[in-house]
Amino acid sequence: METLHSHCAGLDVHQKEIVVCTYIGNSETELTKEIRTFPTLTKHLFEMLQWLEELHITHLAMESTGIYWKPVFNILEDYFDITLANAQRIKNVPGRKTDVADAEWIAKLLRYGLIEKSFVPPSDIRELRDLTRLRKKMIGNMTAEKNRIQKNIRVF
Repeated sequence: METLHSHCAGLDVHQKEIVVCTYIGNSETELTKEIRTFPTLTKHLFEMLQWLEELHITHLAMESTGIYWKPVFNILEDYFDITLANAQRIKNVPGRKTDVADAEWIAKLLRYGLIEKSFVPPSDIRELRDLTRLRKKMIGNMTAEKNRIQKNIRVF
């Protein structure tokens, strides 16, 4: 199979850690693979960014797992071509049970161009969406408080 991305990485993102598998090289004979695990604290995400830049990684892929992908994506999006993959579409291979195996599988699929990108809106739209969700939540909380106050007023 033809290698599409010679410097790529697959990320298996979780709440407390990220497992990163990098593939560097055009052919199987000159391929180097490196695997590292990083905590998800912001300072460690920047350490991961620096490490990936040192390896001259150009493309990354990760699953859109809950909300855990968001801080990773936000920090890395200006530096790499990131593919956010639908977990349902890339996890259909039996036998992969570890985080390392998942990261390797994601990197391998990306290397050969076999991952379909999920749509990620531009950062300004993502920010507006977050603000809109927050506003909606705050309005709901205000309404609930008003109802509690009215209920207590009627009791006395």
